[in-house]
Amino acid sequence: MQSLIPSPLTNGLIDSLPLQDRAPFLADCETIDLTFGAVITEPGGKILHVYFPLDCFISLIASLSDSERLEVAMIGSEGMYGMPLILGLEESPLRALVQGAGQALRMPVADFGGHLEQRTALQVLLKRYLYVQMHQLGRVAACTHFHQVEARLARWLLMTQDRAHSDRLHLTHEFLAMMLGVRRAGITLAAMALQGRRLISYQRGDITVLDRAGLIEAACGCYTDDRSIYRRVITEGSAPAGTS
Repeated sequence: MQSLIPSPLTNGLIDSLPLQDRAPFLADCETIDLTFGAVITEPGGKILHVYFPLDCFISLIASLSDSERLEVAMIGSEGMYGMPLILGLEESPLRALVQGAGQALRMPVADFGGHLEQRTALQVLLKRYLYVQMHQLGRVAACTHFHQVEARLARWLLMTQDRAHSDRLHLTHEFLAMMLGVRRAGITLAAMALQGRRLISYQRGDITVLDRAGLIEAACGCYTDDRSIYRRVITEGSAPAGTS
């Protein structure tokens, strides 16, 4: 399996820091276990820590009501939770839910603020990551409106596979329906279609990715676009158009 970040016990943002900044930054982090379903922050709640997932992943969910929820971003070992802090805000606009259990590096907000003030490379890197998140949030809005459920489900499974670092995923139809903002029946039909094409197998909430290349073809172009923007702006360090 080809994952967004090859090693499950690393974080792409921290790995992108210069060596002289990375060691003192890591010294102020603690490694913690995050459990599936744990809520890190509710909308409007105060952000107390920043999180750098290692082999876990976090969903950012927009809620209009208890029954109207939509995942708008997924953060795994490629990223960080706590981006409002970059803008000088400690309030979360979205619900942060642990979707995949595992380990993360955690740092108190006060320590993070100190590093952010002192380390220019960290400022530049996280501004780039903020740009990536803005780009991806815009794609999610357009994708949800214009793309068919089957293609969106394929994209979401690929995103989850990247961050879970596994071909096997435990996901119920009810959970998938909430994440994608569609009815359960729509998820059932889309999953059956992908299974009929032998791209996945699905049984009692257990999904196995059988053909990753085929699943990429079945997904909307948003999946490859998200990977491309991350690679260009973060991994390769190319400035976004219109910036210096």
